Amino acid sequence: MSQTTKRALEASLKNLLLKKPLDKITISDIAEDCGINRMTFYYHFRDIYDLIEWSCVEDASRALDGKKTYDTWQQGFLQIFQAVEENRPFILNVYHSVSREQIELYLYRLTYDLLIGVVEERAVGMQVREEDKKFIADFYKFAFVGLMLDWIKNGMKEEPEKIVERLSVLIQGDITRALNKFRTDRIRRKEEST
Repeated sequence: MSQTTKRALEASLKNLLLKKPLDKITISDIAEDCGINRMTFYYHFRDIYDLIEWSCVEDASRALDGKKTYDTWQQGFLQIFQAVEENRPFILNVYHSVSREQIELYLYRLTYDLLIGVVEERAVGMQVREEDKKFIADFYKFAFVGLMLDWIKNGMKEEPEKIVERLSVLIQGDITRALNKFRTDRIRRKEEST
């Protein structure tokens, strides 16, 4: 029942965003559109921003379900683009009303989860420090989120498939090369110190 109510509240918020900007929507508006009372809203969420964050995380989980491997990361990125595109009024409204930072945090979390899965998979059998794996995932996370934010800012005009295709050309083999470099540097430093 709890998930059903949360999804109904999410649907009401997205419905209201088709009619007016986020900063003009109140909890009473959402509750009325959903057919519940305000206290039911507060039972599930602290405020509208909490509902937005939950909605973003839910959309992200659905977009990335099973797409966190080296062979499927492109499909995962494409599905992130498609999830953003499907929620265009919601994302644009949040982007322009709440702050770019809220969208960035959402995309960083989402993208990092995908990339760290790919890095961990490629690192199997290698002696690479956790902090180096995290650094690699962070590097690609910032690049991807930058592309995504630019795409959102420019009205989501370019086809996501083309962006992911170009990204694929850049990344192909680079994660493994970076892991090997960190492993090699670590081994070399260890040998120099002895």
